[in-house]
Parts: sequence; C-alpha cells; structure tokens
Amino acid sequence: MTGLLLVHGGGGDTERHFGALTRRLGGRFRCVRGELPERGGAGADEVVDGFVAAADAAGAGTFAVCGYSLGAPLAVRLAVRHPRRVTALVLTAPFARPDHRMLLGLSLWRGLYESGRHRLLGEHLALAGLGASFLDRTPPALLRAALALAPAPPAGTPAHLELAERIDVREDLGRLAVPALVVVTTEDPLVSPARQRALAAAVPGARTAELATGHLPFWEDPEGWADLVEDFLTAGVR
Repeated sequence: MTGLLLVHGGGGDTERHFGALTRRLGGRFRCVRGELPERGGAGADEVVDGFVAAADAAGAGTFAVCGYSLGAPLAVRLAVRHPRRVTALVLTAPFARPDHRMLLGLSLWRGLYESGRHRLLGEHLALAGLGASFLDRTPPALLRAALALAPAPPAGTPAHLELAERIDVREDLGRLAVPALVVVTTEDPLVSPARQRALAAAVPGARTAELATGHLPFWEDPEGWADLVEDFLTAGVR
C-alpha cells in the first residue's frame, strides 16, 4: 500500500486538519501521522527526521507528503533532505517563510493562547483563518456556537508557532524534484494567495489548483479539498 504522510499546521493535529482526507483515502493509502513536536526549540531538520522515523515505524518505505500551512514548508524540507523517500507533494495554503503580517498574527495567537483567553483566541483564528465568503454565509450565532464547541488548542501550540516564526525554505523550492500540487486557498487572510502562487511558481513543474476558501479548508470545504488531493495522488498510483 502506498504511503501518505500527513503534516498538519500550527495549533492543530492530524485528526483536526486531515480527518476528512484520511477517511477518504485511508483504504487506499497507508496514512502516517506527522505530528508536530510539543516542545519548543526543534529545528526543521530535526522535525522532518522525526516524520521519517514515524514513516519507518508504520512500514512506509516511500510516501507522498500532504502538508498544510506550516506542514507545507516542512514537507518541502523533508523532500529535499530525504529525496529518496518522497514520491509526491501536496502543499495546501503554503508559505516558504512568514511575512510581517503573518508574524503579527502569530504573535497575537501566541499571546492569547498563553494568557488562557481561549474564547478570544477562537475569534481571532476565525477572523485570521476563515474566508470572507464563508463568514458572510454563516450566521453569527452559528459561528459562535461552532467556536464554543471547538476542541481546546493542543498543548504544543506555542512550539508550533515558534517553529512557524523561524522556518524559511525559500532556497529549497527550486531543488524539489518530485511531482507537486499546490492548493491555493484563494480567500486566505493569513497567507495571501499571491504568496501561495509565487511559491508554486518557484517549484519546478508544480501543478496549481485553487480552492475558494480561507486558511481553513478542512472547515470551509473539506470535501472539495479532499477531491483535489485524491485526484492528484490517485492519478500517480493508477
């Protein structure tokens, strides 16, 4: 069975970010959880070496990598550092390094988390993550109820955000030598679509698909996102 390593974004985990995708593809791929570390200070190379160890433990000799948000630059680094292991990349809502706007958002995110103001944190993440179209069609009371029911942020959130602030894989983009799909989230308030398209242009031979969501496709359009990923990955295994 073909391996599929799933690398989630900051402040989340594999189930929160890839639940719909694993339910769609779990029967066809050996899904491996690429969980971000809960302790701070780890560099990108240490983190991606841990992902390879997880794939080894799962019996996945080679594997495609699906990286979302912070998981996308980590997927890039993994493919460059371990080129014989990676067969394909799917990069969703990707960035190569944080810009000034993103750094401000990450700083506020961390401050709200560390102060324990999780209700305000949820509202901040909705504002920074959800697309305008989704917000416009969602009644405020329903959105507040959904935020109230959302699981608490994971304990590793500060470590995730610290890594997001430091990561920079710009020099790795042109070194990629595997089939790649970049899923651009076209209403993304956190990582601008222009920056996502620029990243795609820097990856040799990359395909680009566009999804009309903000930074949270697993919340706004999980099936549409799964369709894009499934079509790309299964085309390569037929």
